[in-house]
Amino acid sequence: MRIDILTLFPPMFEVPFSFGIFQRAVAGGLVSLNTVDIRDYTHDKHHTADDYPYGGGAGMVLKPEPIFEAVEAIKRDAGPEADDLPVILLTPQGRPFSQSIARELSGHRHLVFICGHYEGVDERVCEHLVTDEISIGDYVLTGGELPAMVVIDAVVRLIPGVLGSEESPQEDSHADGLLEYPQYTRPAGFRGWTVPEVLLSGNHARIAKWRREQIIKRTLERRPELLDKASLGREDKQLVKRLTTERSQVNKDRES
Repeated sequence: MRIDILTLFPPMFEVPFSFGIFQRAVAGGLVSLNTVDIRDYTHDKHHTADDYPYGGGAGMVLKPEPIFEAVEAIKRDAGPEADDLPVILLTPQGRPFSQSIARELSGHRHLVFICGHYEGVDERVCEHLVTDEISIGDYVLTGGELPAMVVIDAVVRLIPGVLGSEESPQEDSHADGLLEYPQYTRPAGFRGWTVPEVLLSGNHARIAKWRREQIIKRTLERRPELLDKASLGREDKQLVKRLTTERSQVNKDRES
């Protein structure tokens, strides 16, 4: 996968993607990451990439010309594939990012990210250039660089071969719309706290059942709204019903 990032601050991406899994993905030819300085596509001596908003108001707005020219240059280099090239703007106004969107984006061979700044970008960029707008949460950051890093990290780890084990991303939290089961490693006993006996049993069927129960239980406790959207089997639904009843009884006992 090729990833191009339009930004005012290219050095911000040098360190985060130079370690661990991402670095190995780049070294292995699975991913190529290219930062594009938006100011390189300006044409005045001051390399002006922003200007005051029409109509007045606080802050500055990123100009359309350098962003259009930068993306058009990327498209020329991409050749015929440019027709379906996703151009993604990181913005608080975008659709909320999720694991399903990460999975969707991981299926593309080439992605372009635009990191917004200041009061945003000229609306003509959104209307005539951008194909998708993504938000990583209902809050405002100083720029789109950090959101771009989050999205790229989530996408790249889903590319076949990046994690080594094809099973790893399938067992992540949110992979099937639910939270992940608890994880343990050595030592089996630590400061009086022990690993659940079932995980030491070697009985794979029991372990699988325990993990599924923990997934349902943890999701019900921490993110119950996810259960409404998840695809649950008959046993899962029965477990949700039983756990919900037990929680209600516990709450009643506390109140009495």
